Amino acid sequence: MNLPNKLTMLRIILVPFFVLFMLFSGDIFPHHNLVALAIFGIASYTDHLDGKIARRDHLITNFGKLMDPLADKIMVMSALICFVANGMTNTVFVLLIMIREFAVTSIRLIAVEQGRVIPANNWGKAKTVSQIVAICIVLLTQYILDLGAYGILALPTETLSPIFTWVNFVVMAIATLLAVVSGIIYAKDAKDLFTEL
Repeated sequence: MNLPNKLTMLRIILVPFFVLFMLFSGDIFPHHNLVALAIFGIASYTDHLDGKIARRDHLITNFGKLMDPLADKIMVMSALICFVANGMTNTVFVLLIMIREFAVTSIRLIAVEQGRVIPANNWGKAKTVSQIVAICIVLLTQYILDLGAYGILALPTETLSPIFTWVNFVVMAIATLLAVVSGIIYAKDAKDLFTEL
């Protein structure tokens, strides 16, 4: 297994650890959101790194083509589901993102059966970046609130909480909008796959 594929597998291996810390109680470990943020950050960086190395060293493989986007989806979906479980984001946003991912994956499978590859476009890349940024912001703001709630730092949590709630809503709304728009564009680019329907 080459280095880019090892990095992809590392990203998948990190997901259970991320979920574990996300679902920890703050009473048990007050810094659980910080550790989850660090794990997610490392996993996100491997996403950037594996593609860069694969292109630079001509190590693009069928395994990588399959597992890299799958690892991304596992990572992002795990984070969003944990957010819903912890009451950290709007369920509608997560449902729309999940529907988009299932739809695009289905289109890709149909394209592969017909011997076609529909390349990622800039909207899809913007969608991925927006999701990673949104997840990191939500985790960071939650950790800051944790520090105040557990008395680790003297913070005006009553003032910060509504501000952070608004910020988190905005970044998740942007990530959701880009997911929906990129999904529509992807479906439009692949509309000829459905001419027989």
